[in-house]
Amino acid sequence: MSRDVRIELGINGAFITRRWERPGNWMRLTRELGFRNHEFCADVLDPFFAGDREFQLETCAQVKSEAERYGVKVVDIYTGVATHRFHGLSHSHPAPRQRMKQWILDCCDLALAMGTDRIGGHWDAISVEVMEDERAYQSAVGRVQSIFRELARAASSKGIAALYNEQMYIPSEVPWTLQQSEEFLLAVNRDSEGCPVYLTIDVGHQAGMHYGLQGDDLDYVEWCRRLGAVAEIVHLQQTTPDASHHWAFTEEYNERGHIQIPPILEALEEAHATFEQSPLSEVLRPVDHTYLIAEIIPGSTKTEEKLLDELKRSAQYLHRFVPEEGMTLTV
Repeated sequence: MSRDVRIELGINGAFITRRWERPGNWMRLTRELGFRNHEFCADVLDPFFAGDREFQLETCAQVKSEAERYGVKVVDIYTGVATHRFHGLSHSHPAPRQRMKQWILDCCDLALAMGTDRIGGHWDAISVEVMEDERAYQSAVGRVQSIFRELARAASSKGIAALYNEQMYIPSEVPWTLQQSEEFLLAVNRDSEGCPVYLTIDVGHQAGMHYGLQGDDLDYVEWCRRLGAVAEIVHLQQTTPDASHHWAFTEEYNERGHIQIPPILEALEEAHATFEQSPLSEVLRPVDHTYLIAEIIPGSTKTEEKLLDELKRSAQYLHRFVPEEGMTLTV
């Protein structure tokens, strides 16, 4: 039996951070740049740092209203830079683990208040001390898996429909290999009583050669082919193979980078066509939509004029491959 998978483009709100503070501008710029879908960046409204709860919920209500006004869909909330700075869910001490869990659950409330039922990102970095001991490292990985199972139950009880964990490219931020990603998804979703936990694929996160990775782990197309059927979010960035630059898709950066959109679309289609052969089919259903999110993160010295021009040209380039209204794969 065939089924349909929707593919749509969107933009991550990282470009807003430290520049615009009004929700009306966040949604207006998204639409004017050429995107209908917005992945809200938690650095724009952090549940611990951005004012008090009353202010946060008022801002979320404004986001929801302004998104409706400009015809933008807020598809999820995603972590920004802040939570990458901490030893969180894997910490050897329970207090930091509990604190990061609270951040995630507070963020669930913000997501629901702005009209989305999905959150994702990365909330951890395993310490060097732990990584020096293989047994301790595996224990830390196990803690992350166990906590995600807890979070799936707690988030589901709030009304969250899915959690996302992003694949990275260093051993301290798991999962960072194809095998570890499959093991993570199997562990957190098997016999789960909570919402599904999916993987976010970033096509610029195959830079593990600095820590000794080889072969398919360094191939962004293979990541999409093997795991794309369980990814509601795929982050797009232009970059070189050995780094995660988060460049725009302009002529200048496309000449320097190696990311190509057609192979990504072909790999996603193949991922769905062959999903029944994947061990992940035992614990997850394939997703019925994937948002290709342009995660373009500008440097602080880039002027707003240049930034917006690059983002607009990126949208025009990406729409050569995926129409503004999206596309449907029948698999």
